[in-house]
Amino acid sequence: MKRTPLFATLLSAFALLMSCQKSSVQLTQSGLNPTDFDTVINEKPVHLYTLTNRQGMEVCVTNYGGRIVSIMAPDRQGNMQDVVLGYDRVSRYADIEGSPSDFGAAIGRYANRINQGRITVGDSTIQLPQNNYGHCLHGGPTGWQYQVYDAEQVGDSVLILTMHSPDGDNHFPGNVTAKVTYTLTSQNDIDIRYEATTDRQTVINMTNHSYFNLNGDPSRAATDMVLYINADRFTPTDTTYMPTGEVRPVEGTPMDFRQPTALSERIPQTGYDQIKYAGEGLDHNWCLNTYADGKGDDTQVAASLFSPKTGILLEVLTDEPGIQVYSGNFLGTSTVSGKRDIVYPKQAAVCLETQHYPDSPNHPEWASPWLSPEDTYRSHCTYRFSVIK
Repeated sequence: MKRTPLFATLLSAFALLMSCQKSSVQLTQSGLNPTDFDTVINEKPVHLYTLTNRQGMEVCVTNYGGRIVSIMAPDRQGNMQDVVLGYDRVSRYADIEGSPSDFGAAIGRYANRINQGRITVGDSTIQLPQNNYGHCLHGGPTGWQYQVYDAEQVGDSVLILTMHSPDGDNHFPGNVTAKVTYTLTSQNDIDIRYEATTDRQTVINMTNHSYFNLNGDPSRAATDMVLYINADRFTPTDTTYMPTGEVRPVEGTPMDFRQPTALSERIPQTGYDQIKYAGEGLDHNWCLNTYADGKGDDTQVAASLFSPKTGILLEVLTDEPGIQVYSGNFLGTSTVSGKRDIVYPKQAAVCLETQHYPDSPNHPEWASPWLSPEDTYRSHCTYRFSVIK
């Protein structure tokens, strides 16, 4: 097509208008442009939502996958640091430009792994997707982290996300309505509450999959961060990351974090089978001491992470029986840039995922993940930020 001078002039004017509109948009404190998250996926609108509090803290969330995109928290000098990994536009989360990731996601229906992707409901065995070493991981290849939640922001500090998951979604039974409520409190807590109902017996296990780097520099490995886990036992896995069914004491093993310990003191111990199986790091469930007699105490610290570099302390409180700790062992396998054009290296972050034990549907001796129509699933997690000077 021949371009006339008038056509070229109009095209230039349109490009200038778009550039001016984009430059006039107010960026978030973490440097995100909200327009980079405005799109439609599966016929549903996607946006970026910003939560703030009186302390100056900021949390940005997209309803695509219910993902926490950024968390701005103060360090010991009073400077704000973005303490989670992620992308600066939704197209990378949606695998339009890069590779799939679980960065920051509200995982469902079932976080973690189910052995061979099989669950038994009554007399029927249901075959779920086998998307990870022959197992079902994080709800299958199109789990809720790759779907769009309905979103409602309430004031400056509360975001309510709702998922309507039909019967047969990734082969899971039952029509499920789930809700995730993010609240940024005035005490610098990110309070996360999950609820779900179903019209047919099913399994539910929701969690948040944020990758925490409290150093403020995700271009480097963060193994200098100090980890504490309030747990005397953990569930060892085989080479496919599936729990064997054993519950093993942490005493005398590299899995003992009952005293705050730098990751660098533990994960190089590749002679220990569990460190080796996890890709030379951690990717395991710990059995929390804060859970007993079928009830979790979410007033006690279940785990914590600390950066000696910035002084930022993250404490995790939950009513769940377990916490999956993942040390980012498979980071560094993608060349896709994250925020600030950083390609995240191996072990640049740690995930602290509160949840039921992996493969709980097939272990009746563990806390039950089963949800019946007459019941409501509820789960609570708090990520509490403070500073040690």
